Amino acid sequence: MKELMPQEIEVWYLIPALRKELARIFIDDYKLIQKETAEMLNLTEPAISQYMKSKRANEVKFSKKDLEKIKKTAKNIIEKKESMLKALYNLTVEFRGKKIVCDIHRSKDKTISKKCDICS
Repeated sequence: MKELMPQEIEVWYLIPALRKELARIFIDDYKLIQKETAEMLNLTEPAISQYMKSKRANEVKFSKKDLEKIKKTAKNIIEKKESMLKALYNLTVEFRGKKIVCDIHRSKDKTISKKCDICS
């Protein structure tokens, strides 16, 4: 297997997982329909459906604390009309170099040592 850049982990795993959680929150907590959620996240309705059925973005498991950050972001998007792109970017930066991303990186790239400090 080739070595993976931390940015590849973000693009392939973290961002889809964040979108999945935001979609779930918009639909479950804010009662948006899939079409509205898809428009907000700039995704297709089938993508939202796959997120909701756990057919996509299942590699990342967020902690309770992480989920609270994501819920707060969703609230800001809905109530304060925060830009989706800015909010998603800020979440990505928030998780960069954190245990959750490092764990995914190590699971996907066996060349990464336990003492890795690439992105911290």
